[in-house]
Amino acid sequence: MEERIPKLWTYEDYLKLPEDTRVEIIDGIIYNMSLAPLRVHQKIVSEFTITIGSYLRKSKKPCEIYTAPFDVVLVSEGQIETQAINVVQPDISIICDKRKLSERGCVGAPEMIIEVASQSRPAHDKVKEYWIVNPINQTILVYRLKDNEDFQAPESYTFNNKVKVGIFEDLIIDFAQIKEVL
Repeated sequence: MEERIPKLWTYEDYLKLPEDTRVEIIDGIIYNMSLAPLRVHQKIVSEFTITIGSYLRKSKKPCEIYTAPFDVVLVSEGQIETQAINVVQPDISIICDKRKLSERGCVGAPEMIIEVASQSRPAHDKVKEYWIVNPINQTILVYRLKDNEDFQAPESYTFNNKVKVGIFEDLIIDFAQIKEVL
């Protein structure tokens, strides 16, 4: 009996898919994206985008904020972009190194990613700061990269807290304000 070898998907394969196809590629395996997120998910993403976007504009930080769908192509050292086997669409991506921006998204790890938890959404990104916001139990887990190697134990917050954004020296997200608009 002939053994089937599963296809290892790359960014080059991804670019050939029909434009309305919503997938991510993680370690060369293709995953279908879930249905449109719940309204509360979208509301939280909108509030983050407004708050962080306003902060970036006001502070004149050289960073940009993008919401999904926005391709983040994670390339290994020495790898060409089209051969990358990790292509994800985080809920929110903050990129401060504009050399990483392409017409389709970001090539390399953003400085920060925020994911609002949904029923099933894998996240395998190595970024400096990673937030998981759970609107159902109103909690936030913040992972920060320690010494550019491994994440520290997560810090846990609720929607009653103010949380400092670690990649910026003077940005604090007041979750009580987000909670008010839900």
